[in-house]
Amino acid sequence: MSKRRISTVDIVIGEPLPWDIYDGSHNLLLRRNFIVRDERQIEELVQRGLFVEIAGPGSEHLAAKKIVEAPSALRLINQANKGLGRLLYNISNETGFVEKVMAIVSLIKEAIGINEDIALASIMLNRAASTYPVRHGIDTAILSLLIARSLNMADQEIDILLAAAVTMNVGMLRDQERLQGKADGLTDEDKDIIKSHPQVGMRLLKQAGVTNIDWLVHVLMHHENEDGSGYPLGKADAKIPLGTKILSIADSYCAQVTPRTYRKALLPNAVLRGILLGGQVNIDRAFAGSIMHVLSAYPPGAFVKLENGETAVVTSKGETTTTPVVHSLIGPRNTPLAFPIRRDTSHVAYAVKDLVDETQAAIHVSMQNLWGSEASL
Repeated sequence: MSKRRISTVDIVIGEPLPWDIYDGSHNLLLRRNFIVRDERQIEELVQRGLFVEIAGPGSEHLAAKKIVEAPSALRLINQANKGLGRLLYNISNETGFVEKVMAIVSLIKEAIGINEDIALASIMLNRAASTYPVRHGIDTAILSLLIARSLNMADQEIDILLAAAVTMNVGMLRDQERLQGKADGLTDEDKDIIKSHPQVGMRLLKQAGVTNIDWLVHVLMHHENEDGSGYPLGKADAKIPLGTKILSIADSYCAQVTPRTYRKALLPNAVLRGILLGGQVNIDRAFAGSIMHVLSAYPPGAFVKLENGETAVVTSKGETTTTPVVHSLIGPRNTPLAFPIRRDTSHVAYAVKDLVDETQAAIHVSMQNLWGSEASL
């Protein structure tokens, strides 16, 4: 027998415990199936320590083992960020480039397989993982995968789509950080860099050994619009491949929910509304429903204000797109809570009142505190 620490996120108020809980000295605090009734009981447990026993195969404690020994989706995403940065900045000198990109794709897919909510939330809560140009590629790949799966795209096609997502901006990699931070407008030279980066990127990828036509086309055309107003080719409608359309939408969404030097991050529901209504993305209406299903009005990682006055972070989807599960971090009187409290927003008292801008929320968020070991670093 050995013991492992769990976090408050593993305890749900009103639901029976799936394991016995011990303190740090191995004294039994609560037995399995005990129902924690309120936040005060959780606070007392936190002060004494939260541990569960891990036993051998066949034990009734295997459920606990699954919770506390689960691999970390966040760690895999950070590994993907780190690997992609090295790869893209050294593209001209890399051997085995295609294989290395596909290894990064595998990390992203594995992370989403562990916990889709953590992967989505990392788009808004994991911005320290890498520089913007690198992180944006990983973020876009995460969202592209989820949209593609909702449309029943074949696995092989998805792999190529993700490879395109993480390499789509290699043609302006060294300029992108500078450009996304500009508050004084773009020069003609800046505009030329932006307009030409799809062709430059495709050329660099060919030189690095990429021969897959779909991969190259996705990179070349990821700024084309449904109405033909995009660049560099001005393609429209059916002349834009489905995967490219998915990539374009994911690229736009992730860029808009990310803050810039000259503006705050846009609220997810505003970005989603702009995408669904057309705007600059000019979406193919055939898969608008899939996008709404994947992102919903309140995606994981978004900050929300509840009817009871608490400020919370969305941690998973709920029964409907407007009733997510959240964890409150700030109380009704604007004071930080001692630990995250799980709220079901389908209950009237905890209903979502509105989304909150992340700077307005002013909360330091530990993803591990919200999602447990699957979001550990």
